[in-house]
Amino acid sequence: MKILVTPDPKLREKSKKVNKITPEIREIVDTMIKANLEWEKEHPYELSAAMAAPQMGFMKRIIVIRDDMDNKENTSYTALIDPEVIKTEGRIEKDYEGCLSVPTIYGLVPRPDKARIKAKLIDGTEVRIKSKGPLTRTLLHEIDHLEGVLFIDYIKDDKDAWFELDKKGDIVKIDYEKRIKNNKELFPDED
Repeated sequence: MKILVTPDPKLREKSKKVNKITPEIREIVDTMIKANLEWEKEHPYELSAAMAAPQMGFMKRIIVIRDDMDNKENTSYTALIDPEVIKTEGRIEKDYEGCLSVPTIYGLVPRPDKARIKAKLIDGTEVRIKSKGPLTRTLLHEIDHLEGVLFIDYIKDDKDAWFELDKKGDIVKIDYEKRIKNNKELFPDED
């Protein structure tokens, strides 16, 4: 259950629509949830809020999102199949984002604070989600993965937006010039 990390090129590929929910799709969802929980055990200061299938090398339009992001003890997730952003609105807000596929790095990423999403649940039920706040940020982050986009793409040239998690679990500023600018692991296609 290996989670892909930068600069793996699969993280930059677009995912294919699922259309039909099969036993294979259910197995992918189970694998993703298990990988989230395993990762979390190894990272005591972090919460695994969500994951997109490409992060495990499955090039399918599937995300899993934790049902309660405020309670690490609640380990239930909801799978969204073929999620699609219908509309974003509200204020653009900057907040911290991290990613299982971009280890130890955090960024202050600008995103709209409201969104409307449509998707299917694992049983095939079509749903429409009106989200706001942190849920919107999480959904947009994961749907970006399905398009081959990482949160770091939004802050690539913003030297004040880069942070990391220190050994005590605190988010601290990164030296942009030394660690980020021209970093081929984060941006392998840059000249």
